[in-house]
Amino acid sequence: MNTSRSNTFALSIIGLFFFIFGFVTWLNSVLIPFLKTACELTLSQAFWVTFAFYISYFFMAFPSSYVLKWTGFRKGMPLGLAIMALGSLLFIPAAYSRQYPLFLIGLFLQGTGLTILQTASNPYVTILGPIESAAKRISIMGVANKVAGMIGPLVLGAIILSGSGDFDTITAMADGPEKASILDTLALKVVIPYAIMAGVLILLAALVFFTPLPDVEGENEPDNNQGRNTLPMYLILGVLAIFLYVGVEVIAGDSIIIFGQSLNLAPIPIQLFGWEINLAHPGNFTSYVMFGMVLGYLVGIATIPKIISQAKALALFSLLGIIFSVLAILTNGFTSIIFIALLGFANAIMWPAIWPLSIEKLGRRTKLGSALLIMGIAGGATMPLIFSSLGEMITMQNAYIILLPAYLYILFFAIKGHKIGKA
Repeated sequence: MNTSRSNTFALSIIGLFFFIFGFVTWLNSVLIPFLKTACELTLSQAFWVTFAFYISYFFMAFPSSYVLKWTGFRKGMPLGLAIMALGSLLFIPAAYSRQYPLFLIGLFLQGTGLTILQTASNPYVTILGPIESAAKRISIMGVANKVAGMIGPLVLGAIILSGSGDFDTITAMADGPEKASILDTLALKVVIPYAIMAGVLILLAALVFFTPLPDVEGENEPDNNQGRNTLPMYLILGVLAIFLYVGVEVIAGDSIIIFGQSLNLAPIPIQLFGWEINLAHPGNFTSYVMFGMVLGYLVGIATIPKIISQAKALALFSLLGIIFSVLAILTNGFTSIIFIALLGFANAIMWPAIWPLSIEKLGRRTKLGSALLIMGIAGGATMPLIFSSLGEMITMQNAYIILLPAYLYILFFAIKGHKIGKA
C-alpha cells in the first residue's frame, strides 16, 4: 500500500515534468514565425529553431545516460531543470542583440536539459508498474504534456504574435533605421516571458531536489538479451520509429502556424463565453494540434490495454496518420488546417506505444535502450529541415508528403517490427 502511494506521488511529480516538456517544446511553433520576421530569415533558416532544439537529444542522450548513472534517475532531474533555465536566460541577450545564433544556442541548452529529464522520466514511468499498461501511464503523462502544449503557444503567441498580420508588412519594408528599430522592439517581446520561465524552472529544480522520490532502476527486470553483445533488433527498429514519429509530430505542430499565415485565411469568428474568437487566427493553430493529441491520449488511457493492445493501437493510429496526411495535401484553406490538426490525434498514441514496445525485456540494458530512444528524438531536428526545404521548392502544403513514408514505417513497426528478436 505504501509502495502504491509512493508510486502515485512519484507519477504526479513526473506529470509536472511532462507539463514542462510540453510548455517549453511547443513554444517553438510560435518562435519560428516570430524569429523569421525579427531576425529576417528565410523559411528554411527559420526551421533551424527545431533543429537546434531537437539535435541536442542526439548529441546529449549518451552523456545524459552517464550523468544519470552517476546521479540516479531522481537526482538528475533538478540538473536538467537548471540547464533548461540557463537556456531560457540566454534568450535575454539574444533578444537585445537580435542575434539568431544566440537564440539557437539557448534552444540547444533547453533541449539539453530536456534530454536529461526525458532520459530519466520516461523509463521511470515505464518501470513504475506493469509493462503491459505502460502505454496507459505514458498517455496520462502525455495529457499533461499536450495540455501545456495547448497553453504555451496561446500565451506566448498572445504576447509576441500580437498583430501578426503586420509581420508581412514589416518584412516588406525597405532596410533602414526605421525597420531596424521596429525589429529591435519586436525582438524584445520575448525577454519577459523567458525570464519568468527561467525563474519558474529554477524554483522547480529546488523543489524536486528537496522532494523525496523513490529510486527506481530497471536492472532487475528479465533481460531478453543476456549473454549477447549486440542490441536486440526490436530496439534498433524502435529507435527509427521514434525518429520518424517525432519528426512527423514536430512538422505538424511547428509548421501549422507559419503554413496558416501563408494561406491568408478569412476570419472565422465565434462567440465563446462572451468572447469573440477567430478560429482562423494562425496563432491558435498549434493549440488545435495539441487538443487533438489530448483527445488521442484520453482514448489511449480508456482503451489500453483492456480493449486494445499497445501494438494494435499503434497500427490503428498510424493508418489515421496516413489518411489525415493525404487529406491535408488534397484539401484547401481552413479544411487543410483541420486535417493537419487531426494529425495531433493520430500522433498521440505513438510515443506511449513505441517506447514500451522498444525497451520491453531489456533489463540491465534499460538505460542504454532509453538513451538510444532519446537520440531518436533527433527526428524533430532533421525532418522539419527537409520539410522546409521541400516547402520552398514545391509549396508547404505539398511538402507534407514527407509524412507518408514515416507513417508507413511506424505501421510496419506496430505490426511486425516490435516482435523481431523479442523472445
